[in-house]
Amino acid sequence: MTITKLHSSLDGLDEFVAEQLQLWKGVGAAVAVIHKDEVIWQKGYGYRDLDSKLEVTPHTLFAIGSSTKAFTATTAAMLVDQELLKWDTPVKTYMEDFKMFDPVATERLTIRDMLCHRSGLPRHEMIWYNSARTREELVNALQYLEPNEDFRNKWQYQNLMYMTAGYLVGKLKETSWEKLVQDHLFGPLGMKSSLFSVDQMQLQPDFAAPYMEKDGEHLRIPYRNIDAVGPAGSINSNLEDMIAWLRLQLNQGQHDGQQLVSKEQMEELYSPQMPCDSPFQGPELPVSTYGLGWFIEPYRGHQLIHHGGAIDGFSSQVAFMPEEEIGIVVLCNTNGSIIPYTVTFNIMDRLLGKEPVDWSGKLAKLMGGEESPESELTETQDTLDPQAKPAASTEEKEDEVKAEPLDRPITTYVGIYNHSGYGEMSIQQKEDGLEAIFNDMEMPMEYTGNDTFSVLLVLFGLKITFTFQMDEQNKARSISIPFLMEPGTKPIEFTKKSTE
Repeated sequence: MTITKLHSSLDGLDEFVAEQLQLWKGVGAAVAVIHKDEVIWQKGYGYRDLDSKLEVTPHTLFAIGSSTKAFTATTAAMLVDQELLKWDTPVKTYMEDFKMFDPVATERLTIRDMLCHRSGLPRHEMIWYNSARTREELVNALQYLEPNEDFRNKWQYQNLMYMTAGYLVGKLKETSWEKLVQDHLFGPLGMKSSLFSVDQMQLQPDFAAPYMEKDGEHLRIPYRNIDAVGPAGSINSNLEDMIAWLRLQLNQGQHDGQQLVSKEQMEELYSPQMPCDSPFQGPELPVSTYGLGWFIEPYRGHQLIHHGGAIDGFSSQVAFMPEEEIGIVVLCNTNGSIIPYTVTFNIMDRLLGKEPVDWSGKLAKLMGGEESPESELTETQDTLDPQAKPAASTEEKEDEVKAEPLDRPITTYVGIYNHSGYGEMSIQQKEDGLEAIFNDMEMPMEYTGNDTFSVLLVLFGLKITFTFQMDEQNKARSISIPFLMEPGTKPIEFTKKSTE
């Protein structure tokens, strides 16, 4: 198909993107499409800063969230090319102090296992979310995090494993993951605008602000610094740079005549490693697998390789069809937005000459709860947050629980509680009752009887239950908290620290 024909097949795309922004209450978006080395579409839509009415441009930087994971997997592939790393050699070979909770995983876990999400660990997101701990401290905390599945038994999306993979590749090169990506990917590809921190992004001339939709209004929210788990999702980029990244994929690891990654290792990244969950499963996407940093699926009979991302106020989708040599990137500055998916799928339908699927209609049904919970939008997101599940609103959740008067003196519950992996949680007495503080997040508590409290995770707009256990003297001994959503997970238990 000629470039002219491909371009003409995108007639009406401007109107479609504008319609999606309105339908899904998006603030801004950036869309690029390439065929081989040719850019056939590159445009900004809506606003990067709604308050100042600053429009999105092809230069506007967005946080790309978990679309970062493919960069991390690619750095590992480079080290395999350099014979510094082997996909199937245990991580403990390279990091003698490496330790998991499961002794079998400690001895046998490989970087392949890390990159295809089969460590046995559930998400354990709250250990890192808003935490001040360093990457090394979080790697050392892995030994205290319980699995809910046997090692290599099941695909479970896991950000901490990607963080650890990035830590490992940096260590093997005697540098950091950031320096490795900068020197061996951003530099050679000419990705001059791409950065590793939202703090750096805000110092640039053209960057997007993060928003969420609340009560029908666009609310600007704080940037979320996730530098410690950077290899899992901290890259910030724009259309111009992501086009260079897509070209590397379509050219099988080659850029400007230089083979940055061998074809053999690029094929390894694109090889299905584990069957996985998909929120889009249906006739168009009958099966979903995960490679190394990429989802690999047949889309309407055509091979599709892609990865999305979502972090506070931003969402993204990076996709390509190798046989058709088509690449697509969609960036958005609205919390948990599905616009990157609806726009990407619509573009693919157009370029493949297929009747467009009403993905907005399908996803509206999903968000409205008309389909099974197994197909919820859970596995493509980055955090246990409002993005993680199309759950009921906070107001509905609040109606489920009634506040009760305390059965014990309020001071019974006050103190510092500790978990070897998660760290410290403080329960403090305030004028209007108790408040939990964890990772600098303040969480109001309402007593519901039997030493249980309904606790509001303000950042996520949802409530969870804290259950206190008492000792023989009726003093608080520990708190059990259901921080994990996956089947078979246990509550996280924080033990009260002695004041003596």
